[in-house]
Amino acid sequence: MTSLVARIAAWWHSGSRWPAVLLDVALIAVAGADLAFNYMPGNWWDDIVLVAGVLALAVRRRFPLAVFIATLPMPLLMGQSAASLIALFTVASATRNRWLLSGCALAYAGLTIAPWWGGGDILAESAWPVWGVYSLAPAGAAVFLGQLLQTKQELSRRLEEISEVREHEQALATQKVLAQERAHLAREMHDVVSHQVSLIAVRAGALQVSTRESVSVEAADTIRTLAARTLDELRYMVGVLRAGGGSGNGLAPQPTLDQLGELVANAGMEAHLETGPLPELSPPVQRAIYRTVQEALTNARKHAPGAAVHIQVAQDDGAVQAEVVNAEPVRPVVPLPSARHGLIGLKQRAELLGGTFEAGPTLLGGWRVALRVPLKSMALAGR
Repeated sequence: MTSLVARIAAWWHSGSRWPAVLLDVALIAVAGADLAFNYMPGNWWDDIVLVAGVLALAVRRRFPLAVFIATLPMPLLMGQSAASLIALFTVASATRNRWLLSGCALAYAGLTIAPWWGGGDILAESAWPVWGVYSLAPAGAAVFLGQLLQTKQELSRRLEEISEVREHEQALATQKVLAQERAHLAREMHDVVSHQVSLIAVRAGALQVSTRESVSVEAADTIRTLAARTLDELRYMVGVLRAGGGSGNGLAPQPTLDQLGELVANAGMEAHLETGPLPELSPPVQRAIYRTVQEALTNARKHAPGAAVHIQVAQDDGAVQAEVVNAEPVRPVVPLPSARHGLIGLKQRAELLGGTFEAGPTLLGGWRVALRVPLKSMALAGR
């Protein structure tokens, strides 16, 4: 039973028009019952006026004052009228004009006692207070209830506005906390990671100058170049974090396939790039291919030192595929920390573009990374 009542209450306050329609029908029924109970036989045009006054309540929400005026003949013909009081209540719930409400209440009260005007002792001096209260009390109650309903509705709107303001303030507070966290992360990256990468670049430069072995010189040059490039990318990332993700955050130019050859050439390992004929690719697809090759080369340097790497980017059966395959390592592998976040990020990129991503060992002891993006997805990504 409690759940049924709760469901009815939720439906009643859901904003549907049906509760209002049912309420109007109920009020019209009450006014009709009042008319039938207090009906006094008269001329046929009086009956038309009374029935029209009751039916006019159907449009009381749209034309409250007009409906009240239409019901004013009813108290003149039958005394106290429920239809007129309902119309007066509607006017009071729609306006704050006290002069208008006072005039409506007095008009109703005057027409209520008008049928007994000149009725001998009924309006004698001693009876005026009683009849005054009798006629004004219902009108005052209707005005009071209408004003009360209007105040309740205004308070509800104010509470909704206050709730919206509080939600907005909470969102601003959350953004402020996120901005502070981004600034803190930017400081940590700049102070810790940047410092360590700079030391790597300096030591690599010193090794390049001090050694005479060609292999060591080449390795030191590769380390120094990669460290310098890492510092550049780190500066861009720090700038983005400090900007807080705004529109004017000065994002670095995103990589394209035109830079793929430079990436492979500066990989510091034996790598061969093969590029077939490609259609015009959208920037998100080009970035996905570039990051896939970049991550695969990084993993090959870490986990397969000395191994040859073959990169192929070509169109294949309605899709563009980027494949990076490295052979088995030729030198001992130095264990390095890895959380596989790079591969997870590449898989997410592929899924956002409607493609697939694969990474796993080969039969020859190497490793294969492949990104495949359908041409239809590329058309959607370019919009």
